[in-house]
Amino acid sequence: MKLGIQNIFQSIWLTIAFVIVGGIMVYGQKSVHPRIYATDQNKAVFLQTIENVPWKKKLVTRKKERLQKYIALWKNDKEWLVSRLQMNWKTKHDKVYLEGGDFSHSGGKASVPTVRFSGTRDWATEYRSPSLENITPYTDNPKGLYLEHKKTGKKEWVAPKESGHIIEGINRKIMSLVEDAAFLYWVTGDRVYADFATPVFTTYIEGMYHRDAPIDLANTNQQFLSGLATFEVIHEKVLIHLITTYDFLYDHLKAQNINISKAEAVFQKWGDQIIKNGVPNNNWNLFQARFLTYVALVLEPNSNYKNGKGREYYLEHTFNTSTERQISIKESLLVYDQENGIWPESASYSVHVITTLLNIITLLDHFTNANELSNFPIVEKAALASFQYLFPSGHTIGFGDSAHKKLPAENFELLITNYQKYGANEKRNIIANLMNDMIADGDYKREAKDLFQLFFYVNNVVPNEEENEFDLPLVSPTFYAPNVSWFNQRLGSEANAMMVATTGSYGNHAHSNGISIELFAKGSVLAPDMGKGSSYWHKDHTEYYSRMPAHNTVVVNGISDYEPMRSHHPFHLENSFPKTGETPIFDQVTFSNVSFVEPKTKARQLRFTSLIKGPSGAGYVVDVFRSRKPGSDGQRHDYFYHNLGDALKISSNEEVLKLEDTEDLGSHQGDLKAYDYLTEKKKLTTAKAVRANFSLTAEDGTSDLMEVWVKGSADQTLYSAMAPKSKAITSGTSPKELLNKPIPTLIVQRNAEAWENPFAMVFNPLGTDEDNPILEVEYAQKIENSTAQQIQVKFKDEATQDNIVLNENEGTIYDQGNLYQKGLLSITRTEENKAQPSFIFLSGMYRYEHNNWGIQASGAPVTLSFDIKENEIILQNDQPVVLNIPKPKNGSEAILYIYEDNELIDTRKGLKSWVNDEQLEFRLSKGYAKAVIKFQSSNNEK
Repeated sequence: MKLGIQNIFQSIWLTIAFVIVGGIMVYGQKSVHPRIYATDQNKAVFLQTIENVPWKKKLVTRKKERLQKYIALWKNDKEWLVSRLQMNWKTKHDKVYLEGGDFSHSGGKASVPTVRFSGTRDWATEYRSPSLENITPYTDNPKGLYLEHKKTGKKEWVAPKESGHIIEGINRKIMSLVEDAAFLYWVTGDRVYADFATPVFTTYIEGMYHRDAPIDLANTNQQFLSGLATFEVIHEKVLIHLITTYDFLYDHLKAQNINISKAEAVFQKWGDQIIKNGVPNNNWNLFQARFLTYVALVLEPNSNYKNGKGREYYLEHTFNTSTERQISIKESLLVYDQENGIWPESASYSVHVITTLLNIITLLDHFTNANELSNFPIVEKAALASFQYLFPSGHTIGFGDSAHKKLPAENFELLITNYQKYGANEKRNIIANLMNDMIADGDYKREAKDLFQLFFYVNNVVPNEEENEFDLPLVSPTFYAPNVSWFNQRLGSEANAMMVATTGSYGNHAHSNGISIELFAKGSVLAPDMGKGSSYWHKDHTEYYSRMPAHNTVVVNGISDYEPMRSHHPFHLENSFPKTGETPIFDQVTFSNVSFVEPKTKARQLRFTSLIKGPSGAGYVVDVFRSRKPGSDGQRHDYFYHNLGDALKISSNEEVLKLEDTEDLGSHQGDLKAYDYLTEKKKLTTAKAVRANFSLTAEDGTSDLMEVWVKGSADQTLYSAMAPKSKAITSGTSPKELLNKPIPTLIVQRNAEAWENPFAMVFNPLGTDEDNPILEVEYAQKIENSTAQQIQVKFKDEATQDNIVLNENEGTIYDQGNLYQKGLLSITRTEENKAQPSFIFLSGMYRYEHNNWGIQASGAPVTLSFDIKENEIILQNDQPVVLNIPKPKNGSEAILYIYEDNELIDTRKGLKSWVNDEQLEFRLSKGYAKAVIKFQSSNNEK
């Protein structure tokens, strides 16, 4: 680092006086408060902003209005609010005992009422949290809590372990009122706010001062996770309320001769518990670090305390010193993929980590004025890389324990705060333009939700007019993050924008999903992931949502499974186009080809998924999934596909097929328990190719959403079923009518290996106001001595056709008719009455010959595209290659133009092929992003 954290320990608080840096006070040993969000020195400027900046004024006004009711109740009864705290009022227990993730009981005796511990680690509960008005004052009943059941509406006595997070939630709500009152006391000077807040604050502090950390009687890992108030040190949100209250109320507490040393001792005890407990190597570590930063900044220097645990001590443990369960930020940031900026957890958690880090850096920078963001460049990189998580709708992908959400605008607000403070105008303008686009699109409304945002967001995000246009590519056609086993493909724009996210299971908050996909088209995530269940401890999560059948994947023998959450089962990326981060000139195709070994059955799997743009601009998806269990014993492979809709019908040759009710698929026949979550199961055994149509019926009629062309096969059974609702979809990624509704599910079951004859599907997304762009899909029958898949896609214009040949790997040969292919993939688009194709796309290719078009790799297999126009062919290749094109008509010649960085570097004529008189030959000595073959009259050489 430069002037960062190490210099804090050497200079800032060792000074007796305070130093003015950049107009903001940096304090030494002198006890000056507030200092976390604001100082008295900048108070006048702040007061002006809350009058002149509407969104700031709105929050302050809202806080004043919110407190009016409670202050009125307090004036009538000075114990009204304090009596609602969840405390051991009568028992005064100073010991807390847990039974694993549940509260067991409390015991011991303190001299004062002590703070009650939370009821359970599991937040899911069948009971409602009462309003403050409906809480019985000073309640401390051995029966537990008297709560209203969500379904019956009746009140009943409930053991704490059945109450979810209600106990901690009540205390947090009360302390948030106290925090607001302390803030408003600082703003207005009105002592009524301080008098309202003080007794509640001191009662809680006294109660925590005299209470011990919890003990787990079951001696489980829970002993190393608990905080002082909650079952997880990452949920100690009440600590920030307490620290902020103390900071704004400090002068009043001193004036009232209140012993502030107890508050400081509680903050130290809390900091020590956070350092002692937690999880050191995932998002927990950073959430814990945020709390420690608050603890450090509110305390005085080490020398003020007999135990030496002051500001330097906790900052050192936050940023530099790693312990068993609290790794320093300096070390934690090495967990990021330094190349792509991705944190190794599912998307929802990853973007939250970015927010947390920016919070920490902003707090620290407010204290040091040392441009701390520049000391942690990976955080800035991660904030910008997070756009790669987005579907075209602007919502994040849903793999693992994620959901389809907008990126936190706070991330970009805090980047702007830093850029403006340190004069990084170009960066500021880029993000300001981005923010203004989000606001204009209705994706973000600028308003502060808490005090942190109130103080640290800039007043406005208008960019400098003279520096208003900057190009910052935030997404790319493909993106690969190996540290979470995730590969994105994007194709098309606006109404024709499509995306497929392919995921394995790697990193934290992953699911057991094999090779899974989510598919976006026509403005919705048509094939969503299912998200997480009610909670991580609820059986719907452990039995279904985190298991294979909840994903768009292939389950082997009904039992494919492995550990979710901290999973170590990534796929291997075999091939892809384009390379991650590149934007090629050929934009008609993307694909990924990934392999995986399913741990439970040791089945080998290979999934090829490609987006292809049709002639109208609307795209389709080709999905070829190979799966084979080793050995010759019986095997079964279930291809699961979940799609939005409320109905699924299966047809063949325009005839809707009737499926019969079935009891197949379930734990009663040895399948995973997840199969039991499927309802309305129907089946049909057929070797025919079929179409599966997913549709939505609304008041204005039925809309087709997706048509799936399914390859036929012997030993194949089709199932339709309804799966539980997806907890990943939101109103931004699904029609509102389908939220919280069961998901129609297609299951294609193969009672044989599915490798030489794999599952093959063409997904044809359908808009609600357009005709079907695909007329027909034909799959070649099993080709003798070949594992190749040949797929013909015929379009609505009845003239255009795509011919796709997919081999098992780069070394496999397909030799049928006049097509020879040694290599992975060829896609050829032809149009009736046109002599030449519209394009030929080849990838992983050693040799290709078809109708006088051909290539021969000079070494490594090549990816090459021929984009064929009337008088020219636009080329792109990634490896040295010899290529052949049909000889032009008499009187014409072909000239090759080679470009680098859009500059012409060479031209040469095509040479007559020594192998085929009907071909011209060209040699490319390396990969080129662009080359063009132009046809011109042979007597007009250029």
